[in-house]
Amino acid sequence: MPGADLSRLPIALDLRAISIAEGVRAALAVAVIVALSGWLAAPGLMQAALAALFTCMCDPGGPVSRRVPALLSFTFLGAATLCGFGFLRAFGYAAIPFACFAVFAFSFARIYGQAAQQVGALATVVLVLALDRPWPDAATAFASALLFIAGGLWAVLLTLVIWRLHPYRPTRRAVAEIYRALALLAADLRRVLAESDTAAWDAHARAHRRLVRDAIEQARGVVLATLRQRGAQSPRAAQSLIRLEAAEQIFAALIALDDILQSAREPARRQAAAKLLRRVAPLLATLARGIVRDRITAPTRMAQVIAALPAPVAGLAPDDPIRRIATAIVDRLTIALTVTLPAGLNPGATADGSTPPLLVRIRAPLVANFATDSAALRHALRTALVAAPALAITFFHGGSYQHWLTITLVLTMQPYFAVTLQRALERIAGTVIGGFLASLLALVLHSPWQLAAALFPLTIAAMAVRVASFGLYIMLLTPLIVLLLEIGHAGTSGLEIAIMRAVYTLLGGLLAVAGVLVLWPSWEPERVRGELAAALSAHARYAEATLAFLLAEAGEAHVEAARRAAGIASNNLEASLARALHEPHRRQRARLETALLADAALRRLAGRLAAMRLAAAPIAAADHPTLAAWRAWIGPALDALAAGAIPATPAPYPPNDPTLAEALGRIARQIDLIAGARRRASASFSEEKEAKRLLS
Repeated sequence: MPGADLSRLPIALDLRAISIAEGVRAALAVAVIVALSGWLAAPGLMQAALAALFTCMCDPGGPVSRRVPALLSFTFLGAATLCGFGFLRAFGYAAIPFACFAVFAFSFARIYGQAAQQVGALATVVLVLALDRPWPDAATAFASALLFIAGGLWAVLLTLVIWRLHPYRPTRRAVAEIYRALALLAADLRRVLAESDTAAWDAHARAHRRLVRDAIEQARGVVLATLRQRGAQSPRAAQSLIRLEAAEQIFAALIALDDILQSAREPARRQAAAKLLRRVAPLLATLARGIVRDRITAPTRMAQVIAALPAPVAGLAPDDPIRRIATAIVDRLTIALTVTLPAGLNPGATADGSTPPLLVRIRAPLVANFATDSAALRHALRTALVAAPALAITFFHGGSYQHWLTITLVLTMQPYFAVTLQRALERIAGTVIGGFLASLLALVLHSPWQLAAALFPLTIAAMAVRVASFGLYIMLLTPLIVLLLEIGHAGTSGLEIAIMRAVYTLLGGLLAVAGVLVLWPSWEPERVRGELAAALSAHARYAEATLAFLLAEAGEAHVEAARRAAGIASNNLEASLARALHEPHRRQRARLETALLADAALRRLAGRLAAMRLAAAPIAAADHPTLAAWRAWIGPALDALAAGAIPATPAPYPPNDPTLAEALGRIARQIDLIAGARRRASASFSEEKEAKRLLS
């Protein structure tokens, strides 16, 4: 089950993320320069080969408008860094403060997103390599910088002009990932139908809802970037947006079905739902494959299967909510298949979000993150400070291998302890295995042409798995880098390089973990409290929006926005909980258990709200005042819990409609469950403080 256990480190191989085409393209970018280097007997061209490799590693994918700034920024920033810090190296230890400031700036670049983070990380690698030895003269320095620019521009030309990997494919792949995650959710929901244990249902919701919500948010960013580049009039971009919105609504329908089935005890209803899910899961998976290929196989047959989807639930009562949910799923699957425009959806309006001016985009993240509680600022300062002694060791010992200590340190260290530990384990294991693989290759590959030939398959393999598995990527990248050094430094022992790289990687990983533990250790349980409060507040707004919709006082768009915000808040809470469970400090275990229980309760509350919206019959006029009273109680009750207080006001009387009364009663029980857990945690904390006071 994907991500059900938050206490497990997320170290895995995602086979769907493997891209052979990306690997071949990167291999070609490097191999052409390596071949030219051998033909011209110009080992200096290896600088351009390394630049081409790093530029390919910098490619964030997606629309061209997103990729060009990252690729060109790295090309010219890397050349300036290589040239400038090569000159500074001549000043010895005096260069370290300047290097640390640059490391801080490159690390702090993560505030501008994933692409900027990758550019900063690779620029740091170039910086450390530039500090290996001083330039003998200005001509050599500028020649190396020009070669770096040439290699980077060659990679940009290859990736963006000569060999473009289908400009719409990243968008289609991102949208298809949602449908694949929905298929997994539907299949697993059918599995847990046989379970009576609440924990099994909670694990299902935590794993699969988080997976789908993450896929939706990631796809939303890619789709909107494509729309900004291509314009809302682009049929292919609008098609992806429509499928994205249809998937969002199928997600809501499956959440509603989940909630209904948890309380449905009638065998006939459960069997009908199981048959429905057995048909829905493969349909979603088939649709995902068709979206990736940009071709739906046998669309007429698929349309017929979708139309026949409600057959298993046809025997249920006409007003059974399961039947209404089945109808909603059929409508959205039909939209996703035929890409017709659903009612109320305006692609141009949804994607309109004009891009703010450049100055605002630069200044706003800086202002937001220049604060003592900013994780990004603390991380950048921590990285710069820990890099200083590593650089001092490099300067003191000299040689060709010490830079791996600093490189491993700055690339392994992350803002959070749990992520740093994961990176250290993967990087150390991958480097040791990859290093000894390189030593074996060096024993059988002797001539520069043999070594150059080995680069091609290694580059393909490393770049193909770059997104699929970090550990495997490092394992394959290590022999690639070692062989590049072997070509540039004839006569060096491959085994010596492998052993030294493994030793310095181990030391760098240990220093990274130690740095996160010692410098500004901001333990995750403190952040869990904030994420829990945010999740409670988001669900308060979702409940108010849903009840307002049932009272005909709000539209669907308002409810969808609130539901999305609640889903994102739950995902953020679970990500924080996962990090907290990997940290060594467990003194706040009671608070973590409270947050875990609250997370499960909020997932169930969200399911009940989705079911009420999709499955409830029209509200009778006599029930409107009671429903309004519930709306006035649920939101403030959740807000009180978010503020750390316990809601004291009891829930209003139930409405006359038994279905509505049962739904609202379950929501009240979830709120009471969270309140009870908070009372117990507060009592436990008070007892612990009193015990410490007596002992002191």
